[in-house]
Amino acid sequence: MDVISLQATPRTPGKSAARAARRKGKVPCVLYGHHVDTLSFSTSEKSLHPLIYTNRNHLVKIVMGDQDWECILKDIAFHPVTDRPMHVDFQVLQPGESITLSVPIQYIGTSRGQAQGGQPSYVLNELTVNCLPRHIPSQIEVDVAEIDIGQAIYVRDLELENLDIQAPGAQVLMTVLRARTAVVEEEEELEELEETEEQ
Repeated sequence: MDVISLQATPRTPGKSAARAARRKGKVPCVLYGHHVDTLSFSTSEKSLHPLIYTNRNHLVKIVMGDQDWECILKDIAFHPVTDRPMHVDFQVLQPGESITLSVPIQYIGTSRGQAQGGQPSYVLNELTVNCLPRHIPSQIEVDVAEIDIGQAIYVRDLELENLDIQAPGAQVLMTVLRARTAVVEEEEELEELEETEEQ
């Protein structure tokens, strides 16, 4: 998995300090973990773009002076109007200690059902998994090529090593639906047939 480095500037915890950081074009952040003290800092909004505008997970190396921490982005809050990042949480990774996180799903290929006129429906865009830091995937790839109309891919169909998926096996990931026009045509044909039988 790719590692993105962030240069961090210490800041005082609290709302007023967070507002002051934003006025300077910085994004207030917090770093935490089981074996580290919670640390408030800020970083440039631009440096966060590779973490925010992506469909992949990344490891994050937060650098502050002569210290650094290996983390993952755990949570991010956006401004309700401008959609700019307002606050970011990072969780420190500990070797040998499992972590729970969301992993983006990347659907691969065009399904047979879609090639036959069906409409693909992607139910989930990410999965929550539990794993050791060294096994964190950047994304989960799901091949949909063999899915026909009316079929689906379930969580239980995934074969993922070293990942404990935090979702029931019966959870649908993706399915291919019959096109709406085809359904309407079938209903109209059935109605015509019923009218003919009544005559």
